[in-house]
Amino acid sequence: MTEDRIERGIRSLHVWQRAISLAACICKQVLPQLPADERWSLSMQLRRAVQSVPANIAEGYGRYYYQESIRFCYIARGSLEETYSHLVLAHQLEYIDDAVFNPISEEITEIRRMLNGYIAHLKRTKRGENEPGSTHRLGEPLPYYESLSSVDLDPQSPDADPDKLDPDDLTT
Repeated sequence: MTEDRIERGIRSLHVWQRAISLAACICKQVLPQLPADERWSLSMQLRRAVQSVPANIAEGYGRYYYQESIRFCYIARGSLEETYSHLVLAHQLEYIDDAVFNPISEEITEIRRMLNGYIAHLKRTKRGENEPGSTHRLGEPLPYYESLSSVDLDPQSPDADPDKLDPDDLTT
């Protein structure tokens, strides 16, 4: 890590830079176009969702253990998808036209790609994995399972260790 990167902190992370720019863009270009009757519904939901993306990337960046960093990136990714959903709705309701919607939609696609790459990087590097307390695992809940006790796992199987399960492998 270069001295400049250490000194600049979160500002050196490209995915965070793009997420901040997306939030500013939506606040400047989309929210003013929403009708007054959407001020406290769609407008507030869109504002909170888009602002949550860089905020969660930053919070994860500030965490020492990679498991926590990844968890906050998953939250940021969820907020990015929520932002996209609200944006699609605003477009379908004709609050914003193609000239506004298309470039923002493309930017969301690029941020999604960058965020997925950052998550993959964090999984590979596992910063802090040998430090005190690093055996504490934070993970996403296993989807579609009522109880793991109902699953008959061979204790020698890698699937028997929940820490070795990849949540992405559990979705259809």
